[in-house]
Amino acid sequence: MYTTSHHSSPGGPTPTAPPGPPGRRLRALPAELPVGLSVAVTGAALVLFDVGQPLRAPLTFFFLLAAPGAALALALRGLDPLSRAAVALTGSIAVNLLVAQGLLALDGWSARGGVTAIAVLSGAGLVGTVLSTRPRRAAAPPAVPPAPEPPRAG
Repeated sequence: MYTTSHHSSPGGPTPTAPPGPPGRRLRALPAELPVGLSVAVTGAALVLFDVGQPLRAPLTFFFLLAAPGAALALALRGLDPLSRAAVALTGSIAVNLLVAQGLLALDGWSARGGVTAIAVLSGAGLVGTVLSTRPRRAAAPPAVPPAPEPPRAG
């Protein structure tokens, strides 16, 4: 969300929005994104392939917080960054708790099952958000049938 400051002097230039249509501006991705993505995928892979590494627990914990958090943060584009981060983190914790509760209620708790469920839910959330926010093509105007001819007097 782009905001401007209204603290400029009366005669000075006023800040303007960057060129381009609103909502279609490309923003640079943070440099930490590939690192975070690789750490999260590594954590999920260590659990799914049952690899016993000393970093398995922290990497998996990072995945369990980052995957649903990223899906929620992408869906909350209208919020300022701090609010988006707080809501995404809280929502991520809630999703993890709901998945754990569901797996325990179904007597299906396992680390693999939990990571798989979180990955599926997060992936579905990401795909749904991307599909719902991508620009739609304009529909063709409906064809108008020709008007009937008036009856002739004759």
